[in-house]
Amino acid sequence: MTPSWRKPAGALGILAWIAFWVVLIASFSQIIGAWPILIQTIVYCVAGIVWILPLKPVLLWMETGRWRVPRD
Repeated sequence: MTPSWRKPAGALGILAWIAFWVVLIASFSQIIGAWPILIQTIVYCVAGIVWILPLKPVLLWMETGRWRVPRD
């Protein structure tokens, strides 16, 4: 078996996505920082979970070479 280029490419893509997400959320820190602490906590918890959602197709592609689960 020859190694697939998809895994290193996908890993680099995931790291790029994380860097983008961090910069995006950090750019709003001045605005979010003025909000009450409870709202800040909710916003940062949601932001800390939402970044994972777009990665499901990328992880599937890394493993199978397809963007979607094949239908039977």
